[in-house]
Amino acid sequence: MTRLRSLPADPVDRTHLPLDEWRLVESRPGGDLGLLETLFTTANGYLGMRGTPAEGRDVDSHGTFLNGFHETWQINHAESAFGFARTGQTMISVPDSTVMKLYVDDEPLLLSIADLVEYERWIDFREGVLRRELIWRTPAGKRVKVSTSRMVSFTQRHLALMTLQVTMLDGSAPIAVSSQIINRQDITDDYGRGVDGTPLTTTDDPRRTTDFSHRVLEPLQDWHSERRMLLGYRAADSGMTLAVGADHTVESDAEVEQLVDTSADRGRQVFRAHLEQGGSLTVRKAVAYHSSRSVPHRELFDRCRRTLDRVRAVGFEAQYRDQHAYLTDFWERSDVQMPGMPVEQQATRWCLFQLAQAAARSDQWGIPAKGLTGSGYEGHYFWDTEIYVVPFLTFTEPSWARNALRFRSNLLPKARERARELNQRGALFPWRTINGDEASAYYAAGTAQYHINADVSYAFSQYVDVTGDVDFQHRDGVRVLVETARMWADLGFWRLTAGGDASFHINGVTGPDEYTTVVNNNMFTNVMARHNLRRAARAVRELRDADEGAHQVLLAELDLDPLELEQWDACADGMFVAKDESLGIHLQEDRFLEREVWDLSSTPPEAFPLLLNFHPLVIYRFQVLKQADVVLALFLRGSEFSAEEKRADFEYYDPITTGDSSLSAVVQSIMAAEVGHQKAALDYFRAGLFVDLADLHGNTSDGVHVASAGGVWNALVHGFGGMRHEEGRLSFDPRLPEGWPELSFPLTVRGSRVRVRVLPEEIILTLETGAELEVTVRGRSVAVTAAGASVPLADQGPVLDDAVLASPVGLGDQRADGTIVTSYVPKDPEDPWEYPALTDPDDIIEEA
Repeated sequence: MTRLRSLPADPVDRTHLPLDEWRLVESRPGGDLGLLETLFTTANGYLGMRGTPAEGRDVDSHGTFLNGFHETWQINHAESAFGFARTGQTMISVPDSTVMKLYVDDEPLLLSIADLVEYERWIDFREGVLRRELIWRTPAGKRVKVSTSRMVSFTQRHLALMTLQVTMLDGSAPIAVSSQIINRQDITDDYGRGVDGTPLTTTDDPRRTTDFSHRVLEPLQDWHSERRMLLGYRAADSGMTLAVGADHTVESDAEVEQLVDTSADRGRQVFRAHLEQGGSLTVRKAVAYHSSRSVPHRELFDRCRRTLDRVRAVGFEAQYRDQHAYLTDFWERSDVQMPGMPVEQQATRWCLFQLAQAAARSDQWGIPAKGLTGSGYEGHYFWDTEIYVVPFLTFTEPSWARNALRFRSNLLPKARERARELNQRGALFPWRTINGDEASAYYAAGTAQYHINADVSYAFSQYVDVTGDVDFQHRDGVRVLVETARMWADLGFWRLTAGGDASFHINGVTGPDEYTTVVNNNMFTNVMARHNLRRAARAVRELRDADEGAHQVLLAELDLDPLELEQWDACADGMFVAKDESLGIHLQEDRFLEREVWDLSSTPPEAFPLLLNFHPLVIYRFQVLKQADVVLALFLRGSEFSAEEKRADFEYYDPITTGDSSLSAVVQSIMAAEVGHQKAALDYFRAGLFVDLADLHGNTSDGVHVASAGGVWNALVHGFGGMRHEEGRLSFDPRLPEGWPELSFPLTVRGSRVRVRVLPEEIILTLETGAELEVTVRGRSVAVTAAGASVPLADQGPVLDDAVLASPVGLGDQRADGTIVTSYVPKDPEDPWEYPALTDPDDIIEEA
């Protein structure tokens, strides 16, 4: 039972971040700068700007990111082997345009030392603008009101808008504003920070990113006019090109002098004026970023000019209105409401807003594990997108889901190449990547996670089932399904018993649980591969029935023999899923029960996460999980398992799951709710809900845990809302937590939007837009119309005692070979760096 289950009612410091259901608010500067920079990031899926102050300091980590813009580097393996990943990819920080330094009486505003009479910073999730207002008492005793704003546009994904307004409340003073663009990736800034000359390094924490020793952004051109600056670059090794441009306008009741200059790594426009008491100066800054895999920077300059010209023509207010309208539509489709629960409501809306910031305008790029909020995981795309984020997009913003899946289909040629490298037919998607090449240097917990293929296939199938977008399946999805199914049919093999029974096995893979690697018949992998195989065969047959011409094109293009479909069906039907009859559980992999059990209850808190404190070989010898594995399979393919099997599996695996992965708690919440461990379900939900706002994993400074944010939606809708879907047909079996007055959420299915309200004694389903739908509620068919349908609920499901989750099941029991299952910690918990005391073997045997 994960240590994160015991959280206070509100784990957020409300003296610093006051509670507001629609805003994230900061009442004073300071605190954990890295955490706050992440929490106050503004992004749109293409462009992201960390929440650093306009003054440029104090900061933990500057960061402006463009989705997909990266540098490549050679991976140097201490002992290389054929097929190892060769080229690393790292999302790099593009030139920082957020800096607007302020000087009053030639004294700089610096929050860490400024005498602030008033201060508030906030972002309203309905507005999508980061704002800050403060009153500064200068060293000369003058009071100055400073208002700043920063918006990354959802409607124009290349655009960001910033303002700085200075008003003299008491006294008069000379004012200067220095608005800058700084290439922080390669130059040392004014305060000695930067990466120039820093050697290429890695850390012991695989969640963090890599630094570079070489110059990354090679200057191509800098240009300026009286009101515009342009800088152009090429990434040294990846060859990607980039342009950034900024326009400025100024308003003041005083005369303003302007100075502008650019150089290879910096652009600067300075505004100087003398303000009398009551006077003000406002600087508006529009910034455009454009990037490409190879387009010359001159064309990117032209694109920046066109973006900035549009802003010049219509003004800032029109952009703010468009932003508000865009988010109004988003919240109509996505808002999950929990009346009377402001703490959970704010955190949920913050999570949903992060999903919009990560995915809205990714526009056929992937969705990085940290979005565009930080450099964690090097900006790579993982399976997180398909399993944790795409479901939210599919049921709320289907066009965003389609774009995310188009990214995968565009990578199919490289996935085919990767499969050849690993001696397989079909295609194998990379475990972690930006450009389509495998970038995971540690194959045991990377490349070996072949389940990425089935995860991608699952997302394609779910999208088509829920949206009815068969055109997308016929043009894109079917090719992905075919090539992934081919890989499984080739990777697995048949085993025959003496009695002539045949079963299909998949060996040498790693499942979602990265604490158990390179194993045979990982249950999650086999179950998801089975689904992949069946859906591929079905998709080809559906194309044949719908469009014989397109079907023949597919057969010719992929050299597809119809007999392959029969092979896939046979592999799926014969798929081996190991089960231990004595414990009544599915085995995570063939030999899982042969290991001893890690005694998590006796492991000191400082030893977590285990991956940062124990050699992988130590971890691999134990029954201990980084994250839900079997339990995740039970959720995704729930119709294939009985209620008794789900409960037995959950109660076995939950006590040995560490929660070291931020992906785990939300899945455990869903299945705990379904089987009846209602308190655990709520505890796990809260552990997922506050991953970032309370920094529960200690690394939010590296960026938002986007998949966990997606998991929060899944836990609410699938867990407490009890929603399931099978081939697009919805069913509900709610599990509203005790004490919750209501849970309400919209779902979009085949163009119809349904509002679901779960109350303690009923569920109400109302059609908001589109055609009527048929759903089921605990087996009862219900027609969903505009008038609404209410179905009484006798209860909120079974309620089980969580005591069974306190310690592992099966300790002291006999394995099939007669040995006893025991539990211990591989280091003395009192002094983890010393060997444990010697124990008499007879005592061990007797205790067992």
